Amino acid sequence: MAATAERSVVEAVPRRLLIGGDWVDPTSGATLPVEDPSTGETIVEVADAGPEEARQALAAAADAQESWAATPARERGEILRRAFELITSRVDDLALLMTLEMGKPISHSRAEVAYGAEFFRWFSEEAVRVAGRYLPAPDGRGRILTMRQPVGPCLLVTPWNFPMAMGTRKIGPAVAAGCTMVIKPAGLTPLSMLELARILTEAGLPPGVLNVLTTSSSGSATAPLFDDPRLRKVSFTGSTEVGRKLLEQAAGRVLRVSMELGGNAPFIVFEDADLDAAVEGAVVAKMRNVGEACTAANRFHVAAPVAAEFTERLAARIGAMKVGRGTDESVEVGPLVDEATRSKVEELVDDARARGARPVVGGTRSDGRGYFFQPTVLADVPPDARLLREEIFGPVAPVVPFEGEDQAVAAANDTEFGLVAYVYTRDLRRAFRVVERLESGMVGLNRGMVSNPAAPFGGVKQSGLGREGGFEGIDEYLETKYVAIDL
Repeated sequence: MAATAERSVVEAVPRRLLIGGDWVDPTSGATLPVEDPSTGETIVEVADAGPEEARQALAAAADAQESWAATPARERGEILRRAFELITSRVDDLALLMTLEMGKPISHSRAEVAYGAEFFRWFSEEAVRVAGRYLPAPDGRGRILTMRQPVGPCLLVTPWNFPMAMGTRKIGPAVAAGCTMVIKPAGLTPLSMLELARILTEAGLPPGVLNVLTTSSSGSATAPLFDDPRLRKVSFTGSTEVGRKLLEQAAGRVLRVSMELGGNAPFIVFEDADLDAAVEGAVVAKMRNVGEACTAANRFHVAAPVAAEFTERLAARIGAMKVGRGTDESVEVGPLVDEATRSKVEELVDDARARGARPVVGGTRSDGRGYFFQPTVLADVPPDARLLREEIFGPVAPVVPFEGEDQAVAAANDTEFGLVAYVYTRDLRRAFRVVERLESGMVGLNRGMVSNPAAPFGGVKQSGLGREGGFEGIDEYLETKYVAIDL
């Protein structure tokens, strides 16, 4: 029965490109294989778009822009609300689809579907709250009028690790603001986005407002769009390395950009912390999504007096987690998304061990099929270990002791990234001192998860530009027009 359910869910997903409201094949007829990371086997093939299809998708978005911008905000919001309700009614099927293409445990997939749907509900309510202002000029001789208008056609590029939520987090505010879109999901996990596009169509989104390109070559397929004057904005979630390249491309036409890039999140535990809460928070911050998250705790800075106890307790907790295929309800740790990702995690762990780090639990890849890596806790991690500087993107927790508050903050800030940080302490004054000093766009204070559709998500330094979610999220898709009035 399980295999039948899996086939049924996969076979129901559209496999073509969505352009101008029609599901079409690329002119080349090329297809892109989608793997199950727990087995390494291809589960389905989808259309593999090239530059010509990208141009067609942008043309469709540009053609739809004027009428979509003129659509009443209430109507745009109602489409998002209907899509939210459709997603909510199909959580189990959407979660299974996500687990099959990405590998995460089914419980994590259900949580992501629910989280992703909330962006549609949140921005359905924000659509009618886009407002300008009218006020007298300071000299009294005129009036100042400002209005908020949609940026225009957008290119949205989403990653593989949260294949639905990263889409809804961009599509929601774009729809609410009145922007049309070309969205390119990750080649590793295109199925969730294709199904989401079908749901939005069912919810009443007009043809051309959302166009979906699945492709094995993101750079070559989308490159022509950066030179097209009809494109007005780029929103990208992914690595800092790719983000830099996209910023260079966007600079030529001074495109509006939003970038949610890499992270190197510090997890700070002070000696006065509730260790039970800190360990549980560490498990959430590290093991959610198998560690394949930009918000995942990457470095554990623990006060020296409690470092040994914290390390042992974290190792016991992580070491007891069940590893296996994510479709099994009892599994807590699924595979990594592909062999390249697993090899990078293994390389970082091997580097740390070669420099003196000691595995308290795990430390190696798992045998057999699929891209599994054992949940790992490392002690005695030297300061020159690469995994303290590079994003791990896997189930590996390096623990480093510190002496004093200043050393903890300095270590936490010693990175080019600044997406999120986690702090555990029961001292209220210390909490606010540290939070203010941390160089990050978000902070989890005595909690291991910060993501919330009602909150602004984003980083500082080389972790990105702009914010997604919250009241701030829709601003990324709006321009401000000022009108000077002579009375």
